Amino acid sequence: MALLFDVHPDNPQVRLLKQAAQLLHKGGLAAIPTDSSYALVCHLDDKNAAEQLRRVRGVDEKHHLTLLCRDLSELANYAMVDNRQYRLLKSCTPGAYTFILPATKEVPRRLSHPNRRTIGLRVPDCVVTQALLAELGQPLLATTFIPPGEDDPLNDPDEILERFGHQLEAVVSMGACPREPTTVVDLTDGEPQLVRLGRGEPSRLGL
Repeated sequence: MALLFDVHPDNPQVRLLKQAAQLLHKGGLAAIPTDSSYALVCHLDDKNAAEQLRRVRGVDEKHHLTLLCRDLSELANYAMVDNRQYRLLKSCTPGAYTFILPATKEVPRRLSHPNRRTIGLRVPDCVVTQALLAELGQPLLATTFIPPGEDDPLNDPDEILERFGHQLEAVVSMGACPREPTTVVDLTDGEPQLVRLGRGEPSRLGL
């Protein structure tokens, strides 16, 4: 059964986040809050954890997974962008946007889209998420926590624990958060293309 880490939304307890980070380092799955619903996350370099994440989420290898990053300084390791795209990213991060970008060779092929060699990247505007990423010391592999066969993301940690506690190692709770996914923007073909309208305001991207 998953461990529940109940943290303060503005001043999350470091000792609890350290424990959650340790479980992720060991290959565990966790549900964590973001600025746009809860996300299902695992360690970037753990193949088994990534496969389990897909099973719990009910998606195949063609579903874009996302790298949750602390800031754009980590961008160059995982995605290729030109100066114009970088300025666009900078204007909207942190925030409730997911950007689809060409993946670098640093991204394992099993994590990128099998046909397009692309990866999702996002910098969340959430104190708890940022603090957990700081403890982990690297990005997290993530997907919006939408249960299989459903359309709406989960935003209640108690519901997550009740429904998925036996499939997760941790639930990091700061109470309810927005129940709306990110706005997804494809930047792989030059001009931004709106893939999914979500919490992020598309007008900030000129869309």
